[in-house]
Amino acid sequence: MADEKTEDKAAGRQARVPGVFDQAFLTDVEGVTEFIFVRHAQPDINFEGVVGDSIDPPLTEYGRMQARLAGESLSLTKIDAIFSSPMKRARETADAIAEHHKHLAITTIEDLREVGVFQDIPPDKTVIEFLGKELLLGVRERMLYERSWDVYQYSEASAPFRKRVINAVEAAIAHNAGERIVIVCHGGVINAYTGHIIQSDYDMFFRPAHASVSIVVAGEGRRVVRLLNDTHHLTTAEGDFATY
Repeated sequence: MADEKTEDKAAGRQARVPGVFDQAFLTDVEGVTEFIFVRHAQPDINFEGVVGDSIDPPLTEYGRMQARLAGESLSLTKIDAIFSSPMKRARETADAIAEHHKHLAITTIEDLREVGVFQDIPPDKTVIEFLGKELLLGVRERMLYERSWDVYQYSEASAPFRKRVINAVEAAIAHNAGERIVIVCHGGVINAYTGHIIQSDYDMFFRPAHASVSIVVAGEGRRVVRLLNDTHHLTTAEGDFATY
């Protein structure tokens, strides 16, 4: 009976003539590439510490639990490739996903690393030591309403960051056309690519939760955002484990 229902559903989809919204949003369209963005789980960052310690931290124990939940949520999903930022927090999260897809190797893409905020401050200095309290507060105030990486001094600029991220994702799409791929990366990276699609003026137009899932599809020369910031897999019988 189940097989008959599946066949009936497939036949119904094939019989329906694709409409304008199918074309616009790439639903029921052949050869579509689906890419699942997963933000890394919670990292072990001390924001009051020296800059060098905050650039590439590993996951916390809580983060490893979030990564495990993300991996379990994708365990039954057919995945054709897994890409990851080279940063530890992303690689650890990618490892938790790859654990359920042992036939796949994780491909590290350097240009999927997070935006380099304060990357040019000496690594043995704290941000407040180097910039001063008043300047730091002023920069943060600007970020509240401008939401541009360019407000930060001694940091990677917005335009080159967006360029490297968008090109890296497009290269992954070109390499795996018509397949489903997972890209484990960072909040800034996810915003850069999805913001490019919806033509957002903000570098951060939304805040992805740790280990959250966002989905974009590509085909026929178009890119469509299908899902943003899904965290349902982080809610279990023991509680809600979403963090930001």
